[in-house]
Amino acid sequence: MAESRPGLALRFQRLFLAARPLRSLPWPELEQSLRTAPDSALLADILHKTILHPLCVKYPPSAKYRRCFLTELIKKHESTAAEPLDELYDALADVLKEGESTHCYKNYLLPTGDCVSLCESTALISGGTTGLVTWEAALHLGQWALENPGVFRDRTVLELGSGIGFTGIAICKTCQPRTFIFSDCHPRVLRQLEENIRLNGFIPEPAGTWSIQTESQGQEVEGENCQNPKVIVAELDWGSVTEKQLLGLRADVVIAADVVYDPEMILVLIGMLQKLSTSRADTKAPEVFIAFTIRYPATYQLFQAELGKVGIRWQMIPAHSSCNFLYDVQPDITILQLFI
Repeated sequence: MAESRPGLALRFQRLFLAARPLRSLPWPELEQSLRTAPDSALLADILHKTILHPLCVKYPPSAKYRRCFLTELIKKHESTAAEPLDELYDALADVLKEGESTHCYKNYLLPTGDCVSLCESTALISGGTTGLVTWEAALHLGQWALENPGVFRDRTVLELGSGIGFTGIAICKTCQPRTFIFSDCHPRVLRQLEENIRLNGFIPEPAGTWSIQTESQGQEVEGENCQNPKVIVAELDWGSVTEKQLLGLRADVVIAADVVYDPEMILVLIGMLQKLSTSRADTKAPEVFIAFTIRYPATYQLFQAELGKVGIRWQMIPAHSSCNFLYDVQPDITILQLFI
């Protein structure tokens, strides 16, 4: 039996706004609905819930994605005897007038009904960095965080290599941290990161304000409403950051995703983790969680071996095989908890 018109239109909307692959959209149900009720009302409803939806108008997926989507809708429509739907052709004409942008907006829907909206590069490598797109390990780490909010609630969280911000923004929206410190070292990534944080309703403090907190300052922060966490964006170079600077951040939890992909960076990262450990000698060391996509097993094994050399213990937290933010079958992803 064909799916009802409102239900089908809403499914198209949810998948479209999340910029899922076209093949994941419910095309078979649409064809069945058009065969049983060949009119333009259903397509008009889908059009207004996707291409013409206010969220899509403000933060559109790439022109290529919208062009392919509209082309498929038109094909389905023209296969029936229904009257032409001018809105469909007008929308396609508008998209065809656009030049292909170097960036697009993606909306990752959270279980709460909220979403993380991000401006991302359309190229995997842009401006000499891979940090302008969201990678799979960040999505899986975000999924794990949403399922374990107690790890972050009322705590100060430092994210290493935040990129354009998916994981941190998802945690800020759902896990009620006291303070969240986004960090990266690439100037263009930091600019895009700040834009995305503002896009999601948070006001980041200037990078220059991350300084040592006194014990009394830390106590005052504990009383704040964690529904609106304090958000800081810091330029943090793992090789040059000092123990004194890390002490000033007073991180309770440290997270990172897809930061161990280059063997040359492994020793720098481990050196920074050692500084984190010694900077909190008077208090409990932070909990550390790092998510990996295991593209090259030798690099992953090298990281584990180097951790062992400096006495950092670890345990594996397997990532779930499914992720709310992904449709396709995913590569081998895992999360390590480090004990520094």
